[in-house]
Amino acid sequence: QVQLVTSGGGLVQPGGSLRLSCAASGFTFSSYTMSWYRQAPGKERELVAVITSAGGRNYADSVKGRFTISRDNAKNTVLLEMNSLKPEDTAVYSCNARGIYSPYRVYWGQGTQVTVSS
Repeated sequence: QVQLVTSGGGLVQPGGSLRLSCAASGFTFSSYTMSWYRQAPGKERELVAVITSAGGRNYADSVKGRFTISRDNAKNTVLLEMNSLKPEDTAVYSCNARGIYSPYRVYWGQGTQVTVSS
């Protein structure tokens, strides 16, 4: 059974930090590109950060220099370190896995709420 279990969300003040974690099981983690998406109320879902199976990283312009994505293939885990948080970072953050080989399966985690507010 495929699972992506996300954790680490919460309430933080502007300028603060949070670390999100996504624990994967039920598929070959090292053969998947892992991503974090977020969706704020009334807005479309947006891609926040991506890490390829080889460790290549890419970020949305809005989070560059503040967020860091990493993965541990031995622990089947992907992390999102979020620093210098802003109120506009408030959203539900979800973990995504996309296979790099056919049939290129896609899996989603359940999402975790991040609220940045004073």
